[in-house]
Amino acid sequence: MRWIWGDATDLPPLEVDLATMTANVAQAIVDPQTWQETLRGTRQALLPGGRLVFETRDPAYRAWDEWTPENSYRVTEIPGVGSIESWVQLTEVSGPLVTFRWTCKFASDGNVLTSDATLRFREREAIEQDLVAHGYAGDDVRGAHDRPGKEFVFLARRS
Repeated sequence: MRWIWGDATDLPPLEVDLATMTANVAQAIVDPQTWQETLRGTRQALLPGGRLVFETRDPAYRAWDEWTPENSYRVTEIPGVGSIESWVQLTEVSGPLVTFRWTCKFASDGNVLTSDATLRFREREAIEQDLVAHGYAGDDVRGAHDRPGKEFVFLARRS
């Protein structure tokens, strides 16, 4: 087994049986052209019959409606650091793009760190069309067993 971390468009010549995108990383590929290049680059790295497996949130569920400080507030105790308060706040929804801010506040010194991010919520049909356009056969689309009704899990095969 060989693990490669990086961008699918920069992969060296490979021939692998399986490529994965985990933790909803497909949604972090916001730019449509970069998404297309990712599918193309991944397919080129797969052996004929090789598989691409990834999950992405179902936009119909509207996960972002739950991204409020009230719903996401947590306190985490870190040994040697102390407690850290964290929460997420939705900042904008513009079509399929959803922007939010994570905030972490350190109890020890009051420092606050924020991180802004944008995700693209793609419709199932659009993803299926993109996969076919790049030479994948859609073997299956399943729900995430631990998040029923919230995510799609795509199992595609290089045709």
